[in-house]
Amino acid sequence: MTSTALEVRLASRPKGWPTDENFEIAEVEVPTPGEGQILVRNVVMSVDPYMRGRMNDVKSYVPPFQVGAPLEGGAVGEVVASNAEGFAVGDHVLHGLGWREYAVVDGKRAAKVDGDIAPLTTYLGVLGMPGLTAYAGLLVTAEFKPGDVVFVSGAAGAVGQIVGQIARLKGASRVIGSAGSAEKVKYLTEELGFDAAFNYKDGPVAEQLAAAAPDGIDVYFDNVGGEHLEAAIESLNLNGRVTICGAISQYNADKPPTGPRNIIQVLSKRLTLRGMLVGDHQALQPQFVAEVAAWIKSGELKYSETVVEGGVRQAPAAFLGLLRGENTGKMLVKF
Repeated sequence: MTSTALEVRLASRPKGWPTDENFEIAEVEVPTPGEGQILVRNVVMSVDPYMRGRMNDVKSYVPPFQVGAPLEGGAVGEVVASNAEGFAVGDHVLHGLGWREYAVVDGKRAAKVDGDIAPLTTYLGVLGMPGLTAYAGLLVTAEFKPGDVVFVSGAAGAVGQIVGQIARLKGASRVIGSAGSAEKVKYLTEELGFDAAFNYKDGPVAEQLAAAAPDGIDVYFDNVGGEHLEAAIESLNLNGRVTICGAISQYNADKPPTGPRNIIQVLSKRLTLRGMLVGDHQALQPQFVAEVAAWIKSGELKYSETVVEGGVRQAPAAFLGLLRGENTGKMLVKF
């Protein structure tokens, strides 16, 4: 085993859109696991929109990344040394110390995964955090009911692609998605079974949504914020529900965004807008995995992954590509 390894550090805090200059590739000694710890050689890691918020030095639901320290995020790797009960060399584990080639992980913060049951990448996507986000965000936070008309923004992303399909499988009367290219729109309708989809770059979101949902919508799953949220409020029916999952349109803003101008409709329509964090729904994990894995096995639920090869050096480029919308489905980096 090599004695040194690479890791990606936050070199500086971005102002507006991140650039390559905000990242630093550093060579470090491979760490040694202590009592109750394992040494993991990462084989695939995740880049996610929430990581942009952690690059800012602001108080939030998760601490910010520290300048000069390695970034963190979901990863799957192979155990190469173990001082933790229940973990053996050769096991594959899911953990939260990506952005580096080798990581020392507390055994209590790692979960064994089986590549023979499902591809290792799926534990970072459809069967991992994004999948559970979609499942809980739709069924619990948005209180989905059969017959609902559901609109999903960022519908070709890691979370959105799962939301729309779960809604369809659970009996939605109509599922609508927005995406950022004609190819993604085609993917939603022809591959994933969305009833309608539109490219938000083709015109005002409110007009395109009204055309796709002439009788209004009952549920909006928000991954984008901004213009999308305002348009959804306009189209929501009486007692409509909104899951606020993300606001990627605002993550790189260099000035405070304006709020939806029609927020008064929350009152007149008796709407419910509710934020959700996946960490609040871990108790659903067994139910989620059992149901979604069965749908994948039967072919009723499909998923896409955008995989960047080349290891940890390519992680910053993959992350920047994610923010630009270059991915379809889950964006991953393979080592």
